[in-house]
Amino acid sequence: MSHASDITRQAKSNLAFALHILPKERRDDAVIFYAYCRVIDDLADDLEVPEEERERALGEWKHGLEHGFDNPDALQQDVLALRERLGIPTQLLVAVIDGCRMDLRPQRFGTWEDLSKYTWKVACAVGLVSIRIFGATDPATEKYAVALGHALQITNILRDVGEDLDNGVRIYLPLADFARFQYSERDLIGKVYDGRFVAMMAYQADRAEAYFKEAEDLLPETDRSSLVAAEVMREIYHTLLKKMRKDGFRVFDRRYRLSKARKMTIFSKRLLAR
Repeated sequence: MSHASDITRQAKSNLAFALHILPKERRDDAVIFYAYCRVIDDLADDLEVPEEERERALGEWKHGLEHGFDNPDALQQDVLALRERLGIPTQLLVAVIDGCRMDLRPQRFGTWEDLSKYTWKVACAVGLVSIRIFGATDPATEKYAVALGHALQITNILRDVGEDLDNGVRIYLPLADFARFQYSERDLIGKVYDGRFVAMMAYQADRAEAYFKEAEDLLPETDRSSLVAAEVMREIYHTLLKKMRKDGFRVFDRRYRLSKARKMTIFSKRLLAR
């Protein structure tokens, strides 16, 4: 599992941070799955690699999961073993690939309903695999995972608005919401920061808030102790969302993050409460 561990150790994501709260056996499984998600995401996002090569590499992963790898590498062997050991549905692993493939070329989402199909693949499917790794057993936890997935991904989208523009002019905000606030795609590409933009971002943040609240309400008591890592993620991202709102969503000229000390406070609180 050394390759998966290396990938996770090099990442500085909030998810990688949250995994430290897991018992060792579950943490080892989570590291494998995190490395899988990281590799798939990097394959889609590396603009220095020709699009055809990235699409072929993602297609090979998808074919291997569905039909078997001809000569699986170390990570592929780990992912296959993890799938068999925990009974992870192949379609959830494939959904992550399909979602990342949507990032190969810039596209637009007309409505939240359109965007939610993307967030389901890149975030909710990840959550549905993760709850199995964490040891959740209550079927109701799946609804929690889906709500939390949408909340986390909307928060990511808001945080990364400026960065996504610089990375292939990617726009994930629904076009219907541009019209709602009379703010155009051209305005966004020009990084026009005004009251219309702030109102549109606040509207997206309200949507994320609703999903954070839904996840909090849906958390089954029977799985609360199993979902400490997920709850660390929920609090980190919810805090990040509130930080962006308080600062007026200055996403064109800054990258929002929480300090390590703030994340450690959240981590310690959840550790003591479990």
